[in-house]
Amino acid sequence: MTNIVNEKRVNQIITFLNSLKIRSKRFSDEISVQNISIIQNVDHALTHSSNNKKINYEKLEFFGDAVLRLAASNFIEKKYPKMNVGERSELRAQIVSDEWLTKLGGKIGIEKLIIKGPKALGDESSKNTIIGEATEALIGAIYKCFNSIQEVNIWLDDIWEEDSEMFLKAPYKFKSKTVLQEWCQSKGFDLPIYKITEVSKRNGDPKRFFCNIFIGGIKQSSSFGKSHKQAETNAARVLIEKFITVGKI
Repeated sequence: MTNIVNEKRVNQIITFLNSLKIRSKRFSDEISVQNISIIQNVDHALTHSSNNKKINYEKLEFFGDAVLRLAASNFIEKKYPKMNVGERSELRAQIVSDEWLTKLGGKIGIEKLIIKGPKALGDESSKNTIIGEATEALIGAIYKCFNSIQEVNIWLDDIWEEDSEMFLKAPYKFKSKTVLQEWCQSKGFDLPIYKITEVSKRNGDPKRFFCNIFIGGIKQSSSFGKSHKQAETNAARVLIEKFITVGKI
């Protein structure tokens, strides 16, 4: 690592790391101005490639992907030791997803720490993607700083405990399209057809896209979303909830 981090940035990073409240004595003891390795690793995790083509979060994001999956596997093994392999895979997919990373990034306020170039700063559509990627890179950086997954699990286990309970109580809310497809197959129906209409051109508009779901040629539900995927997911969730209400599921 050859880049020099200025004093203002160093203090910003230390304040941010302390705000994560990782309850580990080693973490607390080693987060300081003097620990240049930690500061630089985290600085890289919070730097987008639009700002620096050579020194940015891309390698740490790649590394963080593997760390995240291992930490999540550790959590599931400890919390749900009797869960079968298929259920573990399904749960892990939810608690390491891009959506989950973006949500975590929002919760810890990572966006204000990310250094972007002018192009990324003006691209509102990439905002959530960058938040998720930087959060994953931060996870990789924390592992790399301590050469141990312990601090990652200490940080994320409490968050995962809450999120896992939400998923296990109502899995259809997180994978509604899959649940709807499986329901159609179990009843011998054709797969649902999703028809999307763009009703707004504004990036980030929660009602930019409108989705209608048809099963057997009959419209069953509809909903809005800020992307094609979200509109489809929302419409499927509405339909699953309707089926639950009337006892079809």
